[in-house]
Amino acid sequence: MCGIASEASVLFHWSGAAGILCYVGAYVFITYDDYDHFFEDVYTLIPAVVIIAVGALLFIIGLIGCCATIRESRCGLATFVIILLLVFVTEVVVVVLGYVYRAKVENEVDRSIQKVYKTYNGTNPDAASRAIDYVQRQLHCCGIHNYSDWENTDWFKETKNQSVPLSCCRETASNCNGSLAHPSDLYAEGCEALVVKKLQEIMMHVIWAALAFAAIQLLGMLCACIVLCRRSRDPAYELLITGGTYA
Repeated sequence: MCGIASEASVLFHWSGAAGILCYVGAYVFITYDDYDHFFEDVYTLIPAVVIIAVGALLFIIGLIGCCATIRESRCGLATFVIILLLVFVTEVVVVVLGYVYRAKVENEVDRSIQKVYKTYNGTNPDAASRAIDYVQRQLHCCGIHNYSDWENTDWFKETKNQSVPLSCCRETASNCNGSLAHPSDLYAEGCEALVVKKLQEIMMHVIWAALAFAAIQLLGMLCACIVLCRRSRDPAYELLITGGTYA
């Protein structure tokens, strides 16, 4: 009974690990959807896809490991170790990809954000225009580098009212209409640096999650290997499995 409870506890922990990995991957997808107009390289989602796949596999791996231990199966434990090794290598790849794409974020955002701001339409906002307003409100920023960047946009020149979008207004500013005549009512910081920071933080979540669970899986592999070695060298265990007796 204690053995079964122990295995159930192990399975519970594996399931928890799987759930956390899937959550991290889903969080990356959801956040990317909010910032996808500022970062067009969809390959950045590869680490998140892999993390979700690994999370799903972890639950299956936990079942295999528990069944192999309960049934005292050397073949099952060996299979468990091999699968863990493959997943461990996959998570190392995720870490490498995470660092590669994290380094590309700044250049990607710099190229995309210029185009998005240039096509802004506050009168009949499209998806890209709504994305700008969302980012400016959420990150408390205005323009690419600062609010003066709006003066170079087609929207600003067409409206001719010397004002920026209302999403640039500080939450604490009452009766703000986006006028450049009252710069103290506007967010002073530009959005590019904050978007880059946000996307890099997201990628770091993936990297740290992959590193943490790679370390856990390494411990799991070591424990399984120790069990395999002990059982292969224990004559009493061999007799128990074969049904033999000592002479």
